[in-house]
Amino acid sequence: MAIEQMKMPQLGESVTEGTISKWLVKAGDHVNKYDPIAEVMTDKVNAEVPSSFSGVIKELMAKEDQTLAVGEIICSIEVDATNMVETGSKETLHAEENIASPVLSAAGEGRNKARYSPAVLKISQEHGIDLNQVTGTGREGRITRKDLLKLIESGSIPRARAANQEPIIEGKGKIPVSSDVLPASPTQVVSGLPVAAGDVEIPVTGVRKTIAANMLRSKHEIPHAWTMVEVDATSLVTYRDSLKNEFKQKEGFNLTYFAFFVKAAAQALKEFPQINSMWAGDKIIQRKDINISIAVATEEALFVPVIKNADEKSIKGIAREIHELADKVRGGKLKPDEMQGGTFTVNNTGSFGSVQSMGIINYPQAAILQVESIVKRPVIINDMIAVRDMVNLCMSLDHRVLDGLVCGRFLARVKEIIENMSRTTTPIY
Repeated sequence: MAIEQMKMPQLGESVTEGTISKWLVKAGDHVNKYDPIAEVMTDKVNAEVPSSFSGVIKELMAKEDQTLAVGEIICSIEVDATNMVETGSKETLHAEENIASPVLSAAGEGRNKARYSPAVLKISQEHGIDLNQVTGTGREGRITRKDLLKLIESGSIPRARAANQEPIIEGKGKIPVSSDVLPASPTQVVSGLPVAAGDVEIPVTGVRKTIAANMLRSKHEIPHAWTMVEVDATSLVTYRDSLKNEFKQKEGFNLTYFAFFVKAAAQALKEFPQINSMWAGDKIIQRKDINISIAVATEEALFVPVIKNADEKSIKGIAREIHELADKVRGGKLKPDEMQGGTFTVNNTGSFGSVQSMGIINYPQAAILQVESIVKRPVIINDMIAVRDMVNLCMSLDHRVLDGLVCGRFLARVKEIIENMSRTTTPIY
């Protein structure tokens, strides 16, 4: 007999951690290879994790609602030596590959100098964190991004101290900090807030915790900028309204305005491939495929399934995918591969009545487009006042990858496409 370990798999592109929402097994249970052993939540997907081995569950290393990094051990399995597999599942192998992330050496630490990832160095520099005074929880004591974000959230940051100054050890000594402890910033979350009678405390667990961590990562690592254009969608509204009833009767699902905006964005991305790019540290990767991520909300979370090769699809095809992906999200049937590969995000904020907003970029993409509400407004046309159907398109961009010039031209092109949509120019099929 031998003991094998199951690790947290990577369940989506850019996913760095997952939360055990429910164990489907307990210690002593026998499982076969590929049997589901746990339900895991990330900010992108809910999924069942299959066993990589056949054998008996020896120990569950993680508790329900516990969040673990990709590659961390979640349980151990006692495997019969005669039936041992040489390699784990695809998910486990993928997780193991992601453990060995690139690291950099911190200068000025002498013969015992530590090694930090680029993300750790960036966060420490932005917040003035003295890494010498932080004890890491990663492999071999390495400091992880999660360690620093936890410190920042607590509002206590270890600053560089004088040579003769001794650090103060807080709590149980897991995080050594100096006596020069200052809040990270006025906007940081403050722990230990007083709770008055009638207040409701809602634990942050599962998908909400993962969403918060990834949004924090996006804002920490991406220098956001944004721009907006006003679009006259009157022709689009007239065209779509003339088709919607016949389309619904024929196809069985709605022809939404959103499908037209996704099509326009995909067409413009083909003409401006710079927008379809990602930051990769020492290089920018310009993606060939145009895969549009769309935001779908449930009562508890926000998911971003992907319409693959959106530029090659008709408006009907895009409308069908929007309908099917939304149904899968709300029915809990979305698959991990349906969340992967997105290169640009289009978010339908207008469905909530919003008229202007700045989206947080869906890491590691370089931009996100917010489609706001279509509202009737008086506008000036040929020196006369007319009532038109107007919509604002708001675009957030990663200023490391994109500049205002190319984004302005991209938005101008989307505006042009939308304003010229009609029965003669824009086929549905």
